[in-house]
Amino acid sequence: MASAFFEFLASASIIVIAGTFLTRYADAIAELTKLGRLLVGSIFLASATSLPELSVDVSAARQGLPDLAVGDLMGSSLINLLILGLLDLSHQAKGRMLSRQSAAHALSATMSMVLAALAGIAIVSRIPFHVAGIGAGSIALAVVYVLGLRIVYYDQRYSSPHPEETESADLMPTVQETLTLPRAIIGYCIAALVIILAAPYVAESAGELADRSGLGGTFVGTTLVALSTSLPELVTTFAAVRLGAFDLALGNIFGSNSFNMVLLLPVDMAYSGSLLASVSPTHAVTCLSAILITCVAVMGQLYHAEKRLRFVEPDAALIILLVLSALGLVYFLRS
Repeated sequence: MASAFFEFLASASIIVIAGTFLTRYADAIAELTKLGRLLVGSIFLASATSLPELSVDVSAARQGLPDLAVGDLMGSSLINLLILGLLDLSHQAKGRMLSRQSAAHALSATMSMVLAALAGIAIVSRIPFHVAGIGAGSIALAVVYVLGLRIVYYDQRYSSPHPEETESADLMPTVQETLTLPRAIIGYCIAALVIILAAPYVAESAGELADRSGLGGTFVGTTLVALSTSLPELVTTFAAVRLGAFDLALGNIFGSNSFNMVLLLPVDMAYSGSLLASVSPTHAVTCLSAILITCVAVMGQLYHAEKRLRFVEPDAALIILLVLSALGLVYFLRS
């Protein structure tokens, strides 16, 4: 068991380092191509930081570990929300991460809740119907994601920018002075390749830990694997908060949670059979927990608050409490 733990630790560390570089190069590509940082946070950065989940979970599905794969995607959504709550709670500036200046991301957060609800329904209903080996639930998630992405894109495109967003964007350092577009693309590809090569070792060692510890693939995937694959989100969100770019931080979190759900499609393609019909119903609890916690985050975005009380922000504290409670519930319901 010790060798499996050290293998997991080493491979997860490689993924974290590569994922950090991947995010930097992805951000550089977005700026150099003039795509804009708001689009980067919601789509480009979110998909880039979710690459570890894709690599790990496809590998786990091929090894016949569906609960580990689905648990990682569902658990990563909880860990991302935990990151959001912790950073908001510890943020010392006058501006608040969960406030009306970030309310434009409420639509993106709602999209993540819709996708989580759809995934939970597919898990509970256990519909065996599939098309070309892909479950109906995974296909529905992909379709809804594309339609929701279109709504979010046009909403952000035509809505007026907030002054706070403009000020935050001015604080972001430019990468054009240090990186050219070809260098950014090459760096992105190298970092992605490193993650793809290291991911199978994470899945293999996590599966061995699940078997030997008796905790089960559902709990290990929802906690241990999800924590390691969410570290790129932690790094990028922390950097954005330090710079005051709350729109980038929130876009990364909510965008990643939506992208995690659509990643069930390629994972399902790698699994023999209908993925969501084969996993433990406990994953539906994780989906419901993510929906509940995201609702709290949206409330934190929308309610008025003139003063900030450090370490006693009710929305951030409640998010942290709910995430930890959800993980504890998954532990007791583990299979």
